[in-house]
Amino acid sequence: MKFTLRQLEVFVAVGQGESVSRAAEQLKMSQSATSTALAELERQYEMRLFDRVGKRLQLNELGALLLPRAIELLDRVQSMDAMLSGQHGFGPLRVGATLTIGNYLATLLIGDFMRQHPGCRVSLAVHNTATIVNQVVHFELDLGLIEGDCQHPDLIVLPWVADELVVFAAPQHPLAQQKKVSFEDLVAASWIVREQGSGTRQTFEFAMRHALSQLDIRLELEHTEAIKRAVESGLGIGCISRLALKDAFRRGSLVPLDVAGLDLARQFHFVVHKQKYQTPSMGAFLDLCKTATAGIRRSDEIAMPYIP
Repeated sequence: MKFTLRQLEVFVAVGQGESVSRAAEQLKMSQSATSTALAELERQYEMRLFDRVGKRLQLNELGALLLPRAIELLDRVQSMDAMLSGQHGFGPLRVGATLTIGNYLATLLIGDFMRQHPGCRVSLAVHNTATIVNQVVHFELDLGLIEGDCQHPDLIVLPWVADELVVFAAPQHPLAQQKKVSFEDLVAASWIVREQGSGTRQTFEFAMRHALSQLDIRLELEHTEAIKRAVESGLGIGCISRLALKDAFRRGSLVPLDVAGLDLARQFHFVVHKQKYQTPSMGAFLDLCKTATAGIRRSDEIAMPYIP
């Protein structure tokens, strides 16, 4: 075997970041040492793994084929190292979650996981669905918890728990005074919604697909809490997960609108790369997530601390 584990680490870091300087920073190496390790790996096999595009190093066809195998090997080595260190094979775990899941579920689940496995280092990235999917595709995350649909050919998508969006308003909003809200009422209202690329926006647009061009969208915001504050201020009505509105509905600061015939059901999913080696920490975390939602009909039924 001609290559070293350090050379593989450099190759993976450069392949993911497309930059020697970023790889050097990540690995806490000098740029010259990083460049030397990569050049030595290519020289030993007399093969180029990257195309030089300006200042970027972009994986060529061979490099792209090698990357998932190198990541898998390094993951296995980390598991072995953790096991030899008495951690029962639980190496680092990189989880990604979309905003509703990340803000309302993932931190609780990760907290439980770390209490059960105190030696495991866990990192959590919270972004919209498009970003989390992209990071899992490029092996920057071990697994993702997403709200939207995903059809990417490189990913395994596993159903997790049902979720439902709800149209809501401030208690003083005119539509909040109506027992039933019609589709025409929704078209005439001002809206505060999530940004493009989010799973919530995807579900909302599908439900409103026959009237999208007629909607008065006043604000597009990246965070559910910002949408809730804007709706509470009377700027318009919104549509986000019941999970994110659970406490606000309990307090009465926001109220659901009863809209007949509007299908806002969706599913939370796990996403994992098809070529990703499933580490013991990944398997244990997925099992914990499934156990936490066993017997749950919908996400807002999951027991969570009440925030008054």
